[in-house]
Amino acid sequence: MDRFIIQGGTPLNGNITVSGNKNAALKLLAACILSEHPIILHNVPDIADVRTMLSIISKLGVSVENIGAGSWHIHAKELTTHIVDRTLASQIRASIVFAGPLLARLGKLEMYPPGGDIIGRRRVDTHMLALKALGADIDIEDRFILSAKRLQGADILLDEASVTATENTIMAACLAQGTTTIRNAASEPHIQELCHFLNVLGAQISGVGSNVLTIQGVEQLSGGEFSVGADIIEVGSFIGAAAVTHGRIRIHNAAPEHLRMIALVYNRLGVHWEVEEGDIIVPEYQPLKIVADIGDIIPEIKAQPWPAFPSDLLSIALVIATQATGTVLFHEWMYENRFFFVDKLIYMGAKAVLCDPHRCLIQGPSQLRGEMERITSPDIRAGMALLIAALCAEGTSVIRNVAQIDRGYQNVDGKLRSLGAKIERVAEE
Repeated sequence: MDRFIIQGGTPLNGNITVSGNKNAALKLLAACILSEHPIILHNVPDIADVRTMLSIISKLGVSVENIGAGSWHIHAKELTTHIVDRTLASQIRASIVFAGPLLARLGKLEMYPPGGDIIGRRRVDTHMLALKALGADIDIEDRFILSAKRLQGADILLDEASVTATENTIMAACLAQGTTTIRNAASEPHIQELCHFLNVLGAQISGVGSNVLTIQGVEQLSGGEFSVGADIIEVGSFIGAAAVTHGRIRIHNAAPEHLRMIALVYNRLGVHWEVEEGDIIVPEYQPLKIVADIGDIIPEIKAQPWPAFPSDLLSIALVIATQATGTVLFHEWMYENRFFFVDKLIYMGAKAVLCDPHRCLIQGPSQLRGEMERITSPDIRAGMALLIAALCAEGTSVIRNVAQIDRGYQNVDGKLRSLGAKIERVAEE
């Protein structure tokens, strides 16, 4: 198990290119098993979660070959089993998205509940209700056992705008007989990428980017080639790191078209950037002043379904707020454990009150202090938030269990060193 040793207080400066979108890549890998033909994916991030997904599809009988940095040749000509490996599934939340493709391709599926970040209850009811509407028979005891002779198109209203349930339903519907309409569909950029990828393979999906998707089922999908887009959560993380260290960075190919709501929320924390031909430039001098609501009322920043502010950036925004003048309330209504890293920020000197599992009040600015004993990364996003806090803290910090960060960020310490950060990766004894 590795740890990071960070000497804080150094402004980040320079140029970086972020990796491919983690949330898109994981779902595209699962979608590859819908086709019997060869598929090439480019710009796939080299992170732990991707390696787990590759291991899962390999155990299903899929041919998986690395053909260059970030490029993979995947050929699911034959699937040798309908059972998702239990040990691997327990390591990653995204393993649930094998339900739709396996059911569509083989007509049966067996898997245990998925693992992943411990950030609160993450229900799978919406997945099962949608797949049942497509004609699946479902048996749930200690594991999920699904079967269907041939899925049938249906008009489906999701009981919540679940990202992974939307993705599972999309993939299952691509090979279903007839037309499927998905209402109250989630519409995040990585869902849009999944739809575009499937359309490249011959799927017929319309309404991409909206909350109503129409899918005309086809008999089979072809092969193809596709490149994963930029990871906007990584972009938002590096913007935050530059702002709190008072540095200037340029992020190449940063997909600014997907950052409009993130820009609105970061602006309320006094963080601004410029856009130049697809790049984002974070200026050196940021106001870092919280903008109050009309009437000088404490503002609230709340995670909401896309196109609102993404939950995955809430931890990052909270750390930015510790360095901004003013008071702001953060509200995470979805996951009750998302803020269970705030105690570590308080150890470092943050003025924070965890009101309840879903709400946290931040008053800034606070001069954070290095912490060498009590910082452990609990999940991917909290780990990155603590890393950003350490970068702007006075003194030395040690972050343990960085394997959690590695699950979602490719070579994060190397990228930060290229920007001038004093960060070292050390193996735990």
